[in-house]
Amino acid sequence: MLVFEFKAYGKSNQFKAVGEAIRTAKFVRNSCLRYWMDNKKVGKNDLNKYCAVLARDFPFADELNSMARQASAERAWSSISRFYDNCQKNIPGKKGYPQFQRDCRSVEYKTSGWKLADDRKSINFTDKKGIGRLKLKGTRDLHFYQISQIKRVRLVKRADGVYVQFCVDVDRKENTEPSGTTIGLDVGLKEYYTDSNGTTVENPRFLIKGEKVLKRSGRRVSRKVRGSRNRGKARQILGKRHLKISRQRKDHAVKLARCVISSNDVVVYEDLRIKNMVKNHCLAKSINDASWYQFRVWLEYFGKVFEKITVAVNPQYTSQECSSCREIVKKTLSTRTHACKCGCVLDRDENAAKNILSRGLGTVGHTGTFGLEPSNSLGELVSTVVGEILPQQTGS
Repeated sequence: MLVFEFKAYGKSNQFKAVGEAIRTAKFVRNSCLRYWMDNKKVGKNDLNKYCAVLARDFPFADELNSMARQASAERAWSSISRFYDNCQKNIPGKKGYPQFQRDCRSVEYKTSGWKLADDRKSINFTDKKGIGRLKLKGTRDLHFYQISQIKRVRLVKRADGVYVQFCVDVDRKENTEPSGTTIGLDVGLKEYYTDSNGTTVENPRFLIKGEKVLKRSGRRVSRKVRGSRNRGKARQILGKRHLKISRQRKDHAVKLARCVISSNDVVVYEDLRIKNMVKNHCLAKSINDASWYQFRVWLEYFGKVFEKITVAVNPQYTSQECSSCREIVKKTLSTRTHACKCGCVLDRDENAAKNILSRGLGTVGHTGTFGLEPSNSLGELVSTVVGEILPQQTGS
């Protein structure tokens, strides 16, 4: 499934209609969640049927396309099923009980309620919300895909305008020549990552660099009168500043992950628990700014696209263990050089990257769950799942 995004252009009344459609989708989602809370043994089909009841009782809900209402009900069921899965897995801590949505910024249509123009440069929403025809501007060309391949259309509201997303049902595959190299990655705050070959990538620190502008924009918002038009303008400017930083992080993660995957056949990285790491209030801002989780997600995505092997290993003692003699050498976070009595002297992060690679190769070589065959050195495409521990992912 590929997602193509285009900027939408229209009149002010059309964008007001988009906002009304988004609020209706939020109402349907929260109503389905309340229906599940008040009734036992409610399933996904029951929530879809409840959408018809909402359309009958509320005229503004009937104005939204029927499939868009079902998509909102599916969002509610997604949070419910995730809660059930967490309870069955007995994960530690909170299980993620479904919450009512307060700030919704998108509405999703399925295969009806919209019509794409023949030149693929505009889209017309045909439900009763009155959105009408919106012009599209983007770098992607939808002429390569059939209309039947577009399974979902989303209207997303951001600080700099409204965007239209097309979810296209197509498998993306890219063939590359095997490089015959393997690599282990150790992410950090000083350097974004250090690989097992000693190569380092600088940490861009987008939030730290833009923090001065963000604080100034935040002060401007606080000085304005609540509910005034000037405060709304100041909030929009502040939102654009945050949006720029988030886009910088994503662009950096995408380009870096693609480069790493295309250059190596096996990529091994740490299975970090970011949720637990940010509990340290001294490092929480820097950890979130580094966006390690997003980098890992794109590593696994490009691993599937390029048919490369990606492995997540347990990061325990990777910084303390000597990559040469496997002896444990205790060191604090301020100690940046690994010096072992066996004579091995390395940078702390490079030593950890070598240990990560060693563990990953040991997993690939002994479990036999990565589809390695004598006739195919790379084997079948297998990628570890984000948030799961390695023994559960590599079960035969």
